Amino acid sequence: MGQFSDIAFFSLLIKKGNLNSAAQEMGVTPPAVSKRLANLEARLGVRLLNRTTRHMNLTPEGDIYLTEGSKVLNDLETLERSIAGSKDKPKGTIRIGATLGFGRKYIAPALSEFARTYKDIEIQLHLTDKPINALEQGIDLFIHFGDLPHTRLTSRILIPNKRILCASPKYLQRNHSPQTPKDLSQHQCIFLRESNETFGTWHLHSGNKHETIKVRGQLTTNDGESATAWALEGHGILMRSIWEVEPYLRSGRLQEVLTDWALPSANISLVLPAKNNMSAAVRALLDFLVESFKESPLHQAKS
Repeated sequence: MGQFSDIAFFSLLIKKGNLNSAAQEMGVTPPAVSKRLANLEARLGVRLLNRTTRHMNLTPEGDIYLTEGSKVLNDLETLERSIAGSKDKPKGTIRIGATLGFGRKYIAPALSEFARTYKDIEIQLHLTDKPINALEQGIDLFIHFGDLPHTRLTSRILIPNKRILCASPKYLQRNHSPQTPKDLSQHQCIFLRESNETFGTWHLHSGNKHETIKVRGQLTTNDGESATAWALEGHGILMRSIWEVEPYLRSGRLQEVLTDWALPSANISLVLPAKNNMSAAVRALLDFLVESFKESPLHQAKS
């Protein structure tokens, strides 16, 4: 294995162009690099470099060693990838977490299709209305709405999405549509008790303007479908993700309000607790879900 190490060392030395830069890259002293080069030339019985205090140039033998050695390193890398890949077949158990509504409506059907293709992978779907702590709960992959809480998390966007404020025409006819965020405090608002967000507080922004509004209402819930049903029945203004209410907006059963104002990010992402040592099974599921949702009508929901 020493020969392969020597080829890699020599390739690095040429790439860096001088002993000092190579030493810095390797984390050793320049004399140590010079000694290793001398030992390599002594073992081969030829001079590989003509060097002065400022310059070094390949000898004909050094040029051959670099060119052919690079081919050997590339072949070795290809061989190792091939061998590792043959052992790394998608199999094992994956524990995936999702919210109740989205998980039941979209993730569970997608996993049904995935299971037909990958017979050696066992899926455990965990649906919850509470925030997911992937490490504590042993979750391999989970669905997240909005900005990620930690930058160290690895994620891929599953569906571009946003939140909107909407109400039924019946409610708006009785109460008039709000013209500014402050008007919301005079309206009946339907809101959800979820995540770690401050209960009954809505954050809106338009350009450089930001408004934080404490809303009130007769009806609250921790279930999105119940909240949507109340809005359809005219009980108040609702904040929901576009994927949940877009059909009702199209049909006219709900109308968007305060369209010049935006709410916090709500993109739907697939999140992994860590990027290192991702199993073939998790990678297969990640790629499958991203590809599956490309064809979803949710991608065509207006934004």
